[in-house]
Amino acid sequence: MSLTLLPAVDVAGGQSVRLVRGEAGSGTSYGDPLEAARNWQNDGADWVHLVDLDLAFGRGDNAPLLADVITQLHAKVELSGGIQNQATLDSALRTSCARINLSTAALGDRQWCEKVIAQHGDRIAVALDVKGTTLAPRGGTSIGGELFETLKWLDDAGCARYILTDVDRDGALTGPNVELLRRVCEATDRPIIASGGVATLDDLRTLAQLHTLGVEGAIVGKALYAGAFTLPEALRAVND
Repeated sequence: MSLTLLPAVDVAGGQSVRLVRGEAGSGTSYGDPLEAARNWQNDGADWVHLVDLDLAFGRGDNAPLLADVITQLHAKVELSGGIQNQATLDSALRTSCARINLSTAALGDRQWCEKVIAQHGDRIAVALDVKGTTLAPRGGTSIGGELFETLKWLDDAGCARYILTDVDRDGALTGPNVELLRRVCEATDRPIIASGGVATLDDLRTLAQLHTLGVEGAIVGKALYAGAFTLPEALRAVND
């Protein structure tokens, strides 16, 4: 199997946007989320990474819109952004998404996370947003926590996979944090989805070389929207 690419559709105020380093207010608008998702699907995406940024930043949500987008796609959807308690999880579960990402902020309630992982298995992934090796949830939530200690706890709880984001590289087009990905792959046998920093096709080729270590996929956003490469070019690069 080759590296799975998940083109991102981040939604704020009903529009598809891209942030720089995950910071609120740094977004550039790219129009209708359904159109964006369909474009990635038509270009060959098997998965779409769909994010509710408003929910992540605690300023409302785009739940009806995202549910509608999901129903109109045949690509699988990984739903993310602000899913950190029972109400937001229930809303996500009501959609037909293939996978739900618990937010890093959710890790502040370990008992709840363990229950969700036990109940929903492979449909649940956990987002590990970090600065260095310190958990750094979006939206300014402070929960503390060290990445590798958290990883051990989640492994023991039976977590199926992780989405690892170096927040300082997210949307910054500075390249993925390969060293951190290697360290995380050494620490867990669960598949990892890399997020943040992809700027070039060579970045994707580098991530593809980590596939045998445990990097299952890569979320790609800003580089696609900025026209650094097309999705068909990216898919060919990771399948070379």
